[in-house]
Amino acid sequence: MSPAGRSDGGPIRVLLADDENLIRGALAQMLDLEDDLAVVAEAATGDQAVAAARVHRPDVAVLDLQMPGRDGLEVAELLHRELPGCAVMIVTSHGRPGHLKRALAVGVRGFLPKTTSAHTLASVVRTVHAGGRHVDPELAAEAIAAGDSPLTPREADVLEAASDGAPVESVASRVHLSPGTVRNYLSSAASKLGAANRHEAVATARRMGWI
Repeated sequence: MSPAGRSDGGPIRVLLADDENLIRGALAQMLDLEDDLAVVAEAATGDQAVAAARVHRPDVAVLDLQMPGRDGLEVAELLHRELPGCAVMIVTSHGRPGHLKRALAVGVRGFLPKTTSAHTLASVVRTVHAGGRHVDPELAAEAIAAGDSPLTPREADVLEAASDGAPVESVASRVHLSPGTVRNYLSSAASKLGAANRHEAVATARRMGWI
């Protein structure tokens, strides 16, 4: 156990957010075993995480990537704006190259798989609290190998809106475009991703974390 902690001598205050109760509980127990760490709040959804952060003002927020409501990246972006003193970490079982790049773009300082050991998790909490950064080496290598998304932001938005298989007219209504424009965006996205249709394009984009 490390005697680190905050500059004022108190423990590093941690917010945990994960919609899987067993995982969140296990993380809380692991971190509470460290003398210099204290879990001050837990949340099961992105909205709960934001509310808890505003009340407790943690030093470090450990967020699941995929949660009901706001996902971890949306929460991270909001906390980066509202609570710049709170360092944010993402812990996920769905690490994808695009997710990592988006996380770094919104100010996330730590990105780890849920298979991370308790020792490493605690160590990274200390690292990001001290102003450092830690990205899982395997995820970093995958992100570098994958390169950047070939999709434009608008193509990604339209593909995301079409991910549930809705008719083009419904997708057009969601993104406030004409059906013809939506078809053009979907066709362009499929072509760039080497997909035979929009369903394959969605699958590829999701696999890479580009939508």
